[in-house]
Amino acid sequence: MLKSYALGIDIGTTSTKVVLFDEKGAAVAHHSKNYPLLAEIPGSAEQNPDEIYEAVIYSLRETVRKSGDLAEKIGFISFSTAMHSLIAVDAEGKPLTNSITWADTRSESYAFAARSSAEGLDLYKRTGVPLHPMTPLFKLQWLKNEQPDIFKNAAKFVGIKEYILYRWFGEWAIDYASAAAMGLWNMQTLDWDQEALEMADVTAEKLPEIKPTTFYWDSLSVTLEKLSGLDSSVKVVIGATDGPLSNLGVGAISPGDVAVTIGTSGAIRTISKTPILDAEGRTFCYPLTEKHWVSGGPVNNGGIAFQWVHDVFTEVEKEGSYEKLSKRADAAPPGSDGLIFLPHLTGERAPLWDAQAKGSFIGLTLRHKKDHMVRAVLEGTIFNLYQVYSLVKTQTQEKADVKIFATGGFTNSPAWKQILADVFQKEVNIPEHTESSCLGAVQLGRFALDETDVLQEVSEEIKQYSTVMPNTEHAETYGELFTIYQNVSDALASQYKAIHEFQNK
Repeated sequence: MLKSYALGIDIGTTSTKVVLFDEKGAAVAHHSKNYPLLAEIPGSAEQNPDEIYEAVIYSLRETVRKSGDLAEKIGFISFSTAMHSLIAVDAEGKPLTNSITWADTRSESYAFAARSSAEGLDLYKRTGVPLHPMTPLFKLQWLKNEQPDIFKNAAKFVGIKEYILYRWFGEWAIDYASAAAMGLWNMQTLDWDQEALEMADVTAEKLPEIKPTTFYWDSLSVTLEKLSGLDSSVKVVIGATDGPLSNLGVGAISPGDVAVTIGTSGAIRTISKTPILDAEGRTFCYPLTEKHWVSGGPVNNGGIAFQWVHDVFTEVEKEGSYEKLSKRADAAPPGSDGLIFLPHLTGERAPLWDAQAKGSFIGLTLRHKKDHMVRAVLEGTIFNLYQVYSLVKTQTQEKADVKIFATGGFTNSPAWKQILADVFQKEVNIPEHTESSCLGAVQLGRFALDETDVLQEVSEEIKQYSTVMPNTEHAETYGELFTIYQNVSDALASQYKAIHEFQNK
């Protein structure tokens, strides 16, 4: 039998978290460390890979220290990571660039060219990745043309997790899920896609070796043993990416179950046994394992929209906390008396995939007050996610007993949670634990190391949820308003480019 305690490491966009879980899935120690997002050039969103590496080591060491005698019971480490990062490294593995994150939009023109081409949809159907500047495929095209010396001198192109694992084990390895997120991986062959490689002008030799998400190193390297303070017998599971692992961590693992996450941004995801694609390329499809495929879409604008309306009102009238603002939303009726908010304040990924999309209020009248505006912002973010869910739902045979599992900072708002339940007209389950990607990584690790035969087999002790029931009286209101929301969104889509160009003058 393997040791029962395990460490989950989640390399996020703004911080790295390390959590120690016991054999029942309960968190017993944790530590996290933040790092900045570098955006000095318009459209850029980069991070220092060595700073992230140090954050991982520091958080790992601190969690082990906090574990005390329990550290002797740790059997393995398993990884989660944010998607779509790209680092060019030299022959010695030293970075030639910062880590270019998913939020970097400087490759927009290359993504747009692919979307406009006859081959674009075929590329999506092979890779499962929407054509958007978040994708390393387009970052590579941008790098080749904008920084040709770096592109030419690079020995490898990798992501942040691959960089960290290389510094530990001296080999370039990438899991299926991280490879898929690059837009260079073929879902049918489970290997690099030759046509995508040609588009990026790279060879497979310049990319890491692809491994299943259940691949693991049987012991720590000497480097990692010294840095972490762990016993050399601890195994390291390569793991997967944060989105698919979050589904596993919250329990949304059965076909048709839905995971909704709203933090600064947001996402909606569901799992199927085989890949699910959208006819127009508007949703993603990434592997968790070869038999578990996660479909859905990420949205740029979740909690950031709530933060925006909070900051606007705070500046005007010195209003108080987010909690008070959430209560203002409760003071307005469902549907906000016909006020609609399109939440595209930072462009949009799913379902528009338009980095130039803009936010807007539609339907303002003299009778609308701040309460209406706050509620419309919360409703608009949920409508946007429901649009993504509607795309996925048309490709699946929806079960009558679909379950929704919700995580993220938005669960602190009673009004927002109720709006989610009312728009979807489904019971919403909110796990008591918050580190779903770390937990998902550990659950995947247990599966990889044969501690469990079934991926969704999780101890009942961690399946503790609070629930929000839908108000059926609101179903008709939201159903009618959602149709209007979709029509307005479609009508405005053709104007975003002109508005963007005007704003940039």
